Amino acid sequence: MSQHYYSKNPQIKSNPREWTDVLRGEKFRFQTDTGVFSKSEVDFGSRLLIEAFREADIDGPMLDVGCGYGPIGMAIAKAFPQKQVHMIDVNTRAIELAKTNVEKNEISNVQIYESDGLAAVEIDDFSAILTNPPIRAGKETIFRFYEEAAAKLMDGGSLWVVIQKKQGAPSTQVKLEELFGEVRVVDKKKGYFIFEARKI
Repeated sequence: MSQHYYSKNPQIKSNPREWTDVLRGEKFRFQTDTGVFSKSEVDFGSRLLIEAFREADIDGPMLDVGCGYGPIGMAIAKAFPQKQVHMIDVNTRAIELAKTNVEKNEISNVQIYESDGLAAVEIDDFSAILTNPPIRAGKETIFRFYEEAAAKLMDGGSLWVVIQKKQGAPSTQVKLEELFGEVRVVDKKKGYFIFEARKI
């Protein structure tokens, strides 16, 4: 299999770097590396998702699926310090970077662990699940994420997805409408769509 950010153990030589960014009005320091998604900057899709997200009016932890080095989960954890945020990824290098970045930014309301999809997630009452899905993993894998997320959300909870039109936004919308009672387009910019699928 070719090496990319969805690989469990990227073999590409490590070349760490560090930089800062501002998300939801908060400044973050990120350490990134080769073999992880968008290592040089917070990508446009993730940034759009972070800014668009709104908390559901229900109690419960939140989950970042495919957390990479951590920008989505960290920004949400910082914005909602009363919430526990789980951050998962199949990529072991990404998981270690996310743990490092959480420490660098002194964020304590998170749990970070390796998981292929949601297989290692034991909680089934999340109030929100967020994902910038790994397009290179293929539609079958991404749709499995959506199905697993539907089972892990409490009633009234929402799955938030960012995806480009050219990378499958229309088929994602159809799939979400099959799985959830309510789907809406929260935002769309530069070909990216933000979907909120609410479990009712």
